[in-house]
Amino acid sequence: MDNELLMKMTEYYAGQPHRIQHFMKVYAYSRMIGEMEHLDSRMQHILEVAAAAHDIGIRRSEEIYGDSAGKHQEELGPDEAAEMLAETGYDEELIERVRYLVGHHHTYSDIDGMDYQILVEADFLVNLFENEDGINEKAVRNALERIFVTESGKALLRAMFLAE
Repeated sequence: MDNELLMKMTEYYAGQPHRIQHFMKVYAYSRMIGEMEHLDSRMQHILEVAAAAHDIGIRRSEEIYGDSAGKHQEELGPDEAAEMLAETGYDEELIERVRYLVGHHHTYSDIDGMDYQILVEADFLVNLFENEDGINEKAVRNALERIFVTESGKALLRAMFLAE
C-alpha cells in the first residue's frame, strides 16, 4: 500500500521532479530516523505515510495563493491527503493522524509525538540542503539547538552539515 501511495504522490507531482525528489528524501530520512529511534510499527507506519504526503498542499497553495508558504500548505494539505489516503485504502485512525501531521509539519511548537518530531527533523534535513541560498551554517546550528530532539536526527544533521 505504501508503494501505491508513493506512486500516487509521484503522479500527483508529474513533471515536477524537484517536488518528487523532496518528498522521497523526506520519506527516506523519516524511515531511517524512525527505525533508529525504535518507533513501534504503527507509529513508524504513520510517520512514513505522513512523510510521503507531507507537502501535498503545495500544489493548491500555488494555485490559490501563488506561493508554497508553510501555513498555506498546512491549511490546504490535510483534506487532499485524507482523500488520497482513503482512495488508497488506509484506515481512518491512520488518516486522521496523517491529516494532523500534514496540517502541522511547519509548526515547530507543541510537537506532540515522535512521529511529528521525526517528520519535522527529516523535512529540516532536506530543506536545509535544498535552500536556494545554499547551506547556512547559522541556520543549521539554530535547528540543532531549537528543533532537533532525536539523537539520530542530530547525528544526521551534524554529519551532513557540520562534520563534527
